[in-house]
Amino acid sequence: MKRLFIIAITLILVLSAGAQGYSELYAGEEALNLRNTADSLSALKGEDALAEFVSRRLAAGGIELYESSDYTSFGIRRENGDTATFRNVIGWIPGYEKQMRNRYIVIGTRLAGSNASGLSALMHLAEKISTNRVLLSRSVIVAAFGGSSDANAGSWYFLNRAFPEVGRIDAYVNLDLFDNPNRGLFVYSASNADMNHILNALSTTLQPVRPVITTAEPGVSDHRSFYAMEKPFVFFTTAEPGKIYRSGTDPLEYEEMTRQCEYMYNFCLTLANGNAPRFRPDTDESGVPLVAFGDCDTKPSFFGVSDPSFFLSRWVYVYLRYPQYAIDNGIRGRVQVSFVIDEKGKVRDVQVVKGVHPSLDNEAIRVIEASPDWKPGLMNGKPVRSQLSLYIEFKLKKAKK
Repeated sequence: MKRLFIIAITLILVLSAGAQGYSELYAGEEALNLRNTADSLSALKGEDALAEFVSRRLAAGGIELYESSDYTSFGIRRENGDTATFRNVIGWIPGYEKQMRNRYIVIGTRLAGSNASGLSALMHLAEKISTNRVLLSRSVIVAAFGGSSDANAGSWYFLNRAFPEVGRIDAYVNLDLFDNPNRGLFVYSASNADMNHILNALSTTLQPVRPVITTAEPGVSDHRSFYAMEKPFVFFTTAEPGKIYRSGTDPLEYEEMTRQCEYMYNFCLTLANGNAPRFRPDTDESGVPLVAFGDCDTKPSFFGVSDPSFFLSRWVYVYLRYPQYAIDNGIRGRVQVSFVIDEKGKVRDVQVVKGVHPSLDNEAIRVIEASPDWKPGLMNGKPVRSQLSLYIEFKLKKAKK
């Protein structure tokens, strides 16, 4: 009888937890961690104290720190002759793929503690990414930049003086001002088409929040230093366009902030594992301007036919091989792929715009990269590089009964 009573009580507890929902329980635990982090940070005074706290937390999360003073410490000479010293905190989470781990995604924020929302979000993301580092192709650099009030000196110093592999940085993710997340999550992408492709593709999947992509000019923050080095960036914040200059003074809403951090984590994983976004997506890697397929005076043609459906039917679906892994696991869907037809008609720069699964994505890339030469498009009678985007559909045949 006693055993039955214990089982009944256990079932009641399980059912009550189920009624609350796993996501709510998870969000509550994560929100508490965020609150504790923000409370600890906001109680500290000065960049040195903040830097020490952030360093300890990152190290405790298994993140390797760049301890060399060449990476972290720098000074700014004032007009009166005094030198103000600052410090960056830089951590490294290695990717697993040999050919990609020497490429980097940087995630950064200001080493400032008005309400510590940016730093709290950074540490939350860093710890989550570190825990799941086996999912990373590229390596991720986590940066808390000092000297933010001095023309973003920390990020400038990192890029221009401290980090020797700037050329291997593929993108930057900036975090700043997450006070009152109930206003929603805003993403400033400088109208970068490649970044917008990633954001839009991610928003078609199940996500805890749906951010607003804005073309407005974001306020002053560390993304400016990366933009000056021609690095693609996105800027996540809850500050509405035109209000990003103000200090964070509103109370933090930790459960909503947790959901926004979950979205940013998913974005960072996608960014770390996908094609490198281009700083100027309207040009190819050589810097030559690209013309949209439909904008050509004379469109590119495949064996004399300019209709892309002809290319799909006479080449793609003839030579497409359905991956066995996808067959065994019932994976199907439409992969959106873009590629460049250069002025000699050769197919280049094949990229997945909207993927389904790596097995299908890779096969879509393979079959297009193997394409014979096209006849290039013309503008004003001259061959041009043009870009075409199309969907490749993977269908599974129903088994015969």
